[in-house]
Amino acid sequence: EEVFSLIADARSYPHWWPSVFLEARVVEEGDDTGAGRLVAVRTAVASLPSLRWRYRVTTAHAPDRLAVETSGDLEGLGLWSFEARGNRTVVRFNWRGRVKRTPFRQLPTFLRPLTRRCHRWAMERGFTSLLLEVWRRRTDDQEARDWLPHPPRPTFPRNLRPWRPAPRPEDSQVA
Repeated sequence: EEVFSLIADARSYPHWWPSVFLEARVVEEGDDTGAGRLVAVRTAVASLPSLRWRYRVTTAHAPDRLAVETSGDLEGLGLWSFEARGNRTVVRFNWRGRVKRTPFRQLPTFLRPLTRRCHRWAMERGFTSLLLEVWRRRTDDQEARDWLPHPPRPTFPRNLRPWRPAPRPEDSQVA
């Protein structure tokens, strides 16, 4: 449930997954389960141009699975699945689709595996960031929280300017 709630909370992506998610904004709220939610995001990997895309949550069955349909620079279908194994959670993300943005579409055939490598790189950074965020949320000890490293930073050239983690979504709400 804890991991599902992190993945389902789109607003928090730039905070805990900053190496990939530069922006995440909920455009339309969904129903009580989150189905129907429309999220606009801007993502970037390595030194490649950033991608602007949207995803709509088509199915949300907490805490087992979350299905999304993407449009914009990324077009396709994705499925997050969560399986409890003892005190661990196995998280899988399967995405089938294509990159619609021109520089990626026009890559020569021998460079097309680059998009798969970029996706794999992004998911590896997401795994590390997810672990760090779960550990950070589970501890009540401020000293232990301070000891935990920040999530992986954005990559070149986005790492040239001073970088701080994005504020937590709950910190930016006005009471």
